[in-house]
Amino acid sequence: MLEIKHVTKRYGEKYALQAVSLSLSEGVYGLLGPNGAGKSTLMNIITDNLKADSGEVCWDGIAVKKLGAQYRSLLGYAPQQQGLYESFTGRRFLCYMGTLKGIRKKQMHDEIEHAAGYVNLLEKLDRPVGTYSGGMKQRLLIAQAMMGDPRLLILDEPTAGLDPKERVRIREKIKELSAGRIVLMATHVVSDIQSIAKEIIVLKAGEVAARDTVDALCSGFGGAKDLEEVYMKLFGEEADHE
Repeated sequence: MLEIKHVTKRYGEKYALQAVSLSLSEGVYGLLGPNGAGKSTLMNIITDNLKADSGEVCWDGIAVKKLGAQYRSLLGYAPQQQGLYESFTGRRFLCYMGTLKGIRKKQMHDEIEHAAGYVNLLEKLDRPVGTYSGGMKQRLLIAQAMMGDPRLLILDEPTAGLDPKERVRIREKIKELSAGRIVLMATHVVSDIQSIAKEIIVLKAGEVAARDTVDALCSGFGGAKDLEEVYMKLFGEEADHE
């Protein structure tokens, strides 16, 4: 169980998050909202890369700041394309990330093979990351997030840069990954989350504007035909999805 309790973060006079409270259990959660809604700030606080001004994040009732390395061992995080070493091969990058996660040397080969195979990168692992397409880099980030069998997966725009066929494949893999895990997926591609999310969390101006199942959200917004219509009704010209 992941609990976000009254989390507030401010930059100067502007609130990025205002007393956000959420409880998440096993399953896929979609995190939606336009640019500036607070999605990245929330994910960075959940992953302990950013400190909240007030409030706390708890895992199974214990504050993550107290859990320290134990919490990080439970966590898999795939940011948007950044922090990739272009001169590394895909294999070396995954080995490096696995070492940071504390994966033992004797387990490393199997971890890398499993994660890379899951995102269809096995045949490209020995090429330099600098030669990868945008979609391949995105899959590599998802692979490293999977290593170590995390109980909590935070995915920031995991289908960005993928062609339509790969988007469908990754979407279905994310659904599979949610068995026994919490998966929080931030995306602008509303269609990518509609069919797999247990619930949708919508942020607007640093607050939770809506949270419910896709069907309930559609019913609550005048019988909208799909999640994209709900999103447009909430944000109109602010909407920045695909």
